Amino acid sequence: MLTIDLSGKTALITGGSQGLGRCTATRLHAAGATVGVNYFPDSQGFNRVRADETVAALGERAFAVSGDVRDVADVARMCDEVIAHTGRLDIVVNNAAIIKDRTLKKMSDTEWQDVIDTNLTGVFHVCRAAAERMSDGGRIVNMASISGVVGFYGQVNYSAAKAGVIAITKVLSKELARRRITVNAVAPGVVLTEMGKTIPAEVQAEMLKDIPLGRFGEPEEISNVIVFLCSDLASYLTGQTLHANGGWIG
Repeated sequence: MLTIDLSGKTALITGGSQGLGRCTATRLHAAGATVGVNYFPDSQGFNRVRADETVAALGERAFAVSGDVRDVADVARMCDEVIAHTGRLDIVVNNAAIIKDRTLKKMSDTEWQDVIDTNLTGVFHVCRAAAERMSDGGRIVNMASISGVVGFYGQVNYSAAKAGVIAITKVLSKELARRRITVNAVAPGVVLTEMGKTIPAEVQAEMLKDIPLGRFGEPEEISNVIVFLCSDLASYLTGQTLHANGGWIG
C-alpha cells in the first residue's frame, strides 16, 4: 500500500490559520509532519486567536508562529523560530495572500501595491529565507491561482501577482535543484473557502458553466495536491504548476 509519511519533517505554512492554509496544515499534520502555523500579527490579535485554535485542534507537533511576509527581517525571524522549535525546516507552503479586486480604472496605487507586496514579494521573501535554511531534499510549494493563468476581470493586481508566483516557481526549481529541493506551484480554480464564498451568486453561476466537473473545489481537494508535492512520491516533479480546477483549464 502506498502511503505518504512525513514523519520527522517540519513544515511551515504561511497564512496557515484559516481557509486553505488551515486545511493544508491539518493534512500535513495528519501525514506525520510537525507543522508551524504562520499568522499575520494584526493589531487586534484576531489572527493569533485563529492560529492558536488551529494549533489546539491539531495537538502535538503543531505550533503558531507570527510573521509578516512583506517584511524581510520578520520573515528571517519567522524561519529561525521554526528551526529553533524543531531543529529543521523541510517543507514550506507559501499560502499567505490577500485580495483587493477593482477594475484598472478604479484601482488605487495602494490596492495594487498591497496585493503585490503580499502575494508576490512575500513569496520571494519566504522562498529566499527558507532556501538558505532548508534541509537538502526539501520541498517548496507556492500557491498560484487560475487567475494568474487566464486573468479574471477586476483582478489586475491579483492576476499579476499569481502569474509572477508561477514564474518564481520555474526559476527557483532550476536554482535549487542541485540541493534536491523541489519547487512547485498549485493553481486552484475557485475553492469554497471563506474567500471563495464571497463571490456573488450570479458570478458563481457563470463560472460553473466553464467547469467540466460542474462544481467548485473543496479545500481538502487542493490540500491533498499540496501534500502530494511535499512527499517522496513527487521527488521527480519540480518547476511545475498543477492546475487543480475541475477541468476549467488544463
